[in-house]
Amino acid sequence: MPEADEGGPEMVSFRELARRLVADGVVQTMSNQRISQLARDDPAFPPVVKIGRSKAVDYRVARPYFAGRVLRPGARTDLHPPAAE
Repeated sequence: MPEADEGGPEMVSFRELARRLVADGVVQTMSNQRISQLARDDPAFPPVVKIGRSKAVDYRVARPYFAGRVLRPGARTDLHPPAAE
């Protein structure tokens, strides 16, 4: 979309942001719930705007945030029981 390179912000909902990040190959998987969690917990997350009952973010700001983000997957606790003391 050439018009996306000009003008104001390109606001997208969290659901659309998740879809576009996967479609553009920025991340392998992403859910709107995970985006909501990052928006709540990560102070470096791009500014969020409430539009009605939805939350939106500027895609042109969010894409570099996710592209530069270091993945830290959690360990599966069901595969490794806690060490006995």
